[in-house]
Amino acid sequence: MAGLAGSKIRSYVDSRLFVPLIVNPQKANDDALDVGSELTEVLDRGKVMKALTKFYRRKQIQRLGEENGLDARLFHQAFVSFRKYILESEMLPPDLHIIVSDITAEAGHVDDMFPYFMRHAKQIFPMLDCMDDLRKISDLRNPANWYPEARAIERKFIFHAGPTNSGKTYQALKRFNEAESGVYCGPLKLLANEIHQRTNEFGTPCDLVTGEERRYANEDGTPSNHVSCTVEMASVTHPYEVAVIDEIQMIRDTIRGWAWTRTVLGICAKEIHVCGEEAAFDLISRLVISAGDNIELRKYDRLTPLTIQNEPLGSCDNVRPGDCIVAFSKNDIFKISRQIEGKGEECAVIYGALPPGTKLAQAQRFNDPDDSCKILVATDAIGMGINLSIRRIILNTLTKPMINEKGEREMDLLTTSHALQIAGRAGRYGSHYPEGEVTTMNPDDLTKLKTILGNPVESITEAGLHPTAEQIELFAYHLPDATLSNLIDIFVDLAQVEGYYFVCNIDDFKFLADLIQHVPLPLRDRYVFCCAPANRKHPFVCTSFLKFARQYSRNEVLTGNWISRMISWPLNPPKTLKDLLHLEGVHDVLDLYLWLSYRFPDLFLDSEGVREMQRQLDVVIQDGVERIVKLIRASSNGETHQALSSPDSIQPSPAKTAETTDADDMKHAIRSSRKRPGRDSKNDQRSKKNSDRQHKQAAIGGLLTKKLISKGVLTPEMVEELQHEWKQSADSKTNNNTS
Repeated sequence: MAGLAGSKIRSYVDSRLFVPLIVNPQKANDDALDVGSELTEVLDRGKVMKALTKFYRRKQIQRLGEENGLDARLFHQAFVSFRKYILESEMLPPDLHIIVSDITAEAGHVDDMFPYFMRHAKQIFPMLDCMDDLRKISDLRNPANWYPEARAIERKFIFHAGPTNSGKTYQALKRFNEAESGVYCGPLKLLANEIHQRTNEFGTPCDLVTGEERRYANEDGTPSNHVSCTVEMASVTHPYEVAVIDEIQMIRDTIRGWAWTRTVLGICAKEIHVCGEEAAFDLISRLVISAGDNIELRKYDRLTPLTIQNEPLGSCDNVRPGDCIVAFSKNDIFKISRQIEGKGEECAVIYGALPPGTKLAQAQRFNDPDDSCKILVATDAIGMGINLSIRRIILNTLTKPMINEKGEREMDLLTTSHALQIAGRAGRYGSHYPEGEVTTMNPDDLTKLKTILGNPVESITEAGLHPTAEQIELFAYHLPDATLSNLIDIFVDLAQVEGYYFVCNIDDFKFLADLIQHVPLPLRDRYVFCCAPANRKHPFVCTSFLKFARQYSRNEVLTGNWISRMISWPLNPPKTLKDLLHLEGVHDVLDLYLWLSYRFPDLFLDSEGVREMQRQLDVVIQDGVERIVKLIRASSNGETHQALSSPDSIQPSPAKTAETTDADDMKHAIRSSRKRPGRDSKNDQRSKKNSDRQHKQAAIGGLLTKKLISKGVLTPEMVEELQHEWKQSADSKTNNNTS
C-alpha cells in the first residue's frame, strides 16, 4: 500500500478473493411434502429458464446487485449458482417455488426474484452478510490501542541516531546494563546472542530468548531481570525499566517490519532506547506521539574515518590482507573464493544460509591475527550482527536481488542506506584497522558508488503491520468455511491503515497455509505453524514442515528418534556443493523443530537432543565451508557430474525423498501462490536477463551445462573457467603420460 496522507481506506473489495461456497440443489424427500407444487403447480423448466435469463439481463437488477455488494463478477457467479439451484432442485422452498410459479404464469414480475436471489448469493458468499463487521475487524488505523499495558505507563524514548560504527548502540547498552531490569531487542540471533554473552560478562545476569532457544543465566532456571531477544520474541506485557530496540530502520522492511512497529508501540518500559539511522526519526516520532509518549534525539558521528578509494580492485589478484569482497549471490561467492584460493590465498566465507555457528567460526578465522586466513568473501549478511576486523570493503556489484512491495524478486541498485551499512563495516573502532576503505571490483561501478554514498539517506516514511491471530480468528468466526490463506487475502484487502503504516508482505505465510490446508488443525495452531521460519524455496524444508504438521495433527509425539529417521541421521561430511546445500537445509529443518518445540512442547519433546544434533551438524558444515573450493572442484568434475542445485531446486537423496503426497501438496501450494490475484505475470528486466543468459549458453553448449546455468547454480563465466581448467588438467595428464 502506497503511503498517503491521512487514512488509507478501500471503498471496494477485490471480488477475486471471494471463493464461492457450493450450495447443492435440494433433493426430494419421501417424508417431506412439496408444499410449493401442492399450492401452485409443477414448474415448467422452459418457462423458468426464460424468466431467469430475463432476470439476469435486466440492468435494474444488476444495479441492485451492485448496491448489495455484488460486482459484475460476483453477480454472474451468484446467478449461475442460483439458476442451477432452481433448475436442478427436485423440491424448492415453498416461498421461492410460489414466486417462480407466479412469474412463469405472468402473475408476477421477474424483479420479484431479487430477494431470493440475494438470499442465495449470501449463502455462497457469506462475507456479503458481514462486510461491515469484517471491515471493523481489519481496521488497523490505531495500532497503538492494541497494547493497553504500554498505554497505562508513561514512556520516554531516546533515539540514538548515527551511521555504522558510531557507538550509538554502545551508549544505549550502557543504560541497559545499569538498569534494574531491561530487554534488548535485536534483528538477528547472532546479535541477541552477542548481547547475552557481553551482558553476563559485564556481571549482569541476562537470559537469551530467540525463536528457537531459551537460555537462562540463573542455574536454577528462574528468569533474570535482563533478557536479550530477537525483536519478534519481545514481550509486550512484561514490565521493564529499560528497553533497547536495535536497527530501527528495519521497521520499513516489507516482511519483518511489523515486529519493530509492535515493539515500539507495545514494549512496557519506562525508558526506551532506539538505535538506528536518523532517517527513521520522523516516523518514530509520529508513532511515539500517537501513543502519547515523549522522544528525544541524540546524534552520533562515525568514530573512525571511511574513505572511498579512487581505484577499483580490478581483479582478485589485487586483494590484500584485511579485504572483504561483498557479493550478493552464492554463485559469485563460490566463484570469487575459487579465484582467491587459486592464487594461493586462504579466504573465509560468510553468507546468509549458513548456520550462526558457522558464520561465527568463519568470522573468528578472519579476525584472528595468527590465522593464515586474511581475506573474507561474504554477502551483505555481514551488514549487521558480526564484528569483523575489515580494512577494506570491495563491492563485487552494486545490484542486488530485492523483494518489492508485491513480494516479487527483482534486481535493483543498492540504496544509500544499504550501501552505507555494508561499507561502514570497514575500519571498525577498536579493530586492527582504525581507518576504513571502500571500493568496487569493476571500474564502471566506482563512480556510481561515490554517487550512492554521497546521496542523503532517504527518509523512512512507513512502518509495517501484520494481522494478529486474534483478528484472523474473528474473521474465521464470520467466514467459517474459508481457508486460512483466503482469510488472510480478504483481511489484507479490507485493511484500513493510517498514512504512515503499511501491511507487510505475507506471501510466505500464505504459501505455508496452502501447503498444510488439507491437514486437520485448529485455526490457532494452523496460524502458529504458518508463522514458522520455514524456507519455502527449499523443497526438503517444505516437505519436513508438512510432515511435522501431519504428525502434530495426529497427536503423535515427534521424538528425537523420529526426526533422526526423517533426516537420515547421522549425516556424512559434504563431498560436493550439492551435499553442502542439503546440509544447510537439514540445519534449517532442525531450527524449525526447535521453533515448534517452544510453541507445542507436548508433542515436540526432544529439543535438547535436536539441539545436540544441530551442534554436531554445525561442525560438519563448518568443515565443508572451509573446504569449499575442493567441493566446487568435486561438483564440477567431468567424470562425476551431479545436478548441483541452489536452494530453489535442491532435492534430497533417494533415501530422503518425500512421499508422493508430500510432493503433490507442495506443487499445489506453489501453483496456488503463483495464482494470486493482482500479480504481474511478466517482468521485462528478468526476461532480458534470461535472454542474455540463453545467448551465452548457446555459445558454451552441453545439456548438463545448460541445466546448471538455467538453475542459477553456475554462470557462463564460471563454466568457461572450469572448461579452461579441465583442458589444462587434461593436457598435463597427457604430457605426463607421454613422458
